[in-house]
Amino acid sequence: MNTQQISRRNFILAATAAAAHGCLSPSRELSSDSNSPQKPNILMIMVDDLGYGDLACFGAKDMRTPNLDKLMSAGMRFNEFYSNCCVCAPTRAALLTGRYPEFVGVPGVVRTRDNQNWGHLTPDSIFIPELFRKAGYHTTIIGKWHLGLDKPNCPNQRGFDEFRGFLGDMMDDYWTHRRHDINYMRINEDEINPKGHATDIFTQWSTESIRKQAASEKPFFQYLAYNAPHTPIQPPPEWLEKVRKREPGISEKRANLVALIEHLDDGIGKVLKTLDECRLADKTIVAFTSDNGGWLESGSSNGPLRSGKCHVYEGGIKVTTCVRWPGHIKTGQQTDFRALTMDILPTLAEICGIPITHKIDGRSFRKLLLEGKQEQYEHPVFHMWLEKTTKETLRHGDWKLVRDKAGTPFELYNIKADPYETTNLADKEPGILRKMVKVLEAHMKATSLVPWKRTGQ
Repeated sequence: MNTQQISRRNFILAATAAAAHGCLSPSRELSSDSNSPQKPNILMIMVDDLGYGDLACFGAKDMRTPNLDKLMSAGMRFNEFYSNCCVCAPTRAALLTGRYPEFVGVPGVVRTRDNQNWGHLTPDSIFIPELFRKAGYHTTIIGKWHLGLDKPNCPNQRGFDEFRGFLGDMMDDYWTHRRHDINYMRINEDEINPKGHATDIFTQWSTESIRKQAASEKPFFQYLAYNAPHTPIQPPPEWLEKVRKREPGISEKRANLVALIEHLDDGIGKVLKTLDECRLADKTIVAFTSDNGGWLESGSSNGPLRSGKCHVYEGGIKVTTCVRWPGHIKTGQQTDFRALTMDILPTLAEICGIPITHKIDGRSFRKLLLEGKQEQYEHPVFHMWLEKTTKETLRHGDWKLVRDKAGTPFELYNIKADPYETTNLADKEPGILRKMVKVLEAHMKATSLVPWKRTGQ
């Protein structure tokens, strides 16, 4: 089939169904096998603003990321993985609920000040640690939360047995761990004041938790969410000096970002080494992803992709992702299977035999991981971001509908033929444009019914 064409009949059927059902997946239940051996541990790593071109294994010539390069080759690497949103909080909500974030009250960034806040979790949101805790797991979050500052929207009220990390959004300083002069560092509900670089602190807490759980009969679920490499770009001085010496001619902006990412890579390496030392590597599924693409203003690279963070072009939502489980997921695999952040929850639940009886939007790719092949889902997929106005996109098959600025005409791209979004086909394919606009508008109408403001905002 010509890459500039699509099956009109199939598209119309899918579009009609999506519009009729508000573009939500039906409720489903994943069966549990009571005779299965002990469930695997889960280490779910999310980093912040990592560019698609900012790992050595993804083409960065000025970067040394041996630990993440090794992780990417130790299981299945996804070359077509997408974050649910082009900014932080919504993607985190999608990861933890398996839903479009706009349906759990987080269409935009959860912030400290009400006049800058665009999210508040709905009371009925069900989080992945709640599911795993019911299945006998010890659940821990280490690092950045960014989904609420007060009860009941804090980690301990959302299924985590233990929280050691940063309650807010971004840190204004990696060394003082403040946001608007407020200390959001916590152990559970207690305010703390640890010393050191945030990446090192989170790495230490992660390794300590793994060692503690290694002595337990319970499997563990650890969500490790680093702030790095989000701004401010503050690598430890010794890491910056190393980059300067190795990369003559590198700009100061780029040198700082490279150093921050290499320092992050070192921390992740220590966490993975801890799994080895505790003889848990073969018993632990490690999933790695980023919350969105790299922010170009900070010196990030998204490779040849168009644009970056805060935009719904490919550079803002396409992210480096892999899943490792030695002995179960074959090493050295790469896949072009398209998946989203919200698909991680049903995938891990299905692998671990944990039932899901409530409505979710994510779809499992368990078969791909464990058998190496899975038919591509062809349902419409949405990405949106609310910040006074919305940016939104719809992907269906090879086609992508984009409106990156409110009030501007929709753009249409064939991503298979034009992965870098250079040729707008809106005028050449008016039929496809109209159908996709109809589906997107149905989704946006449904999201507008979901409250997202804090009480009194």
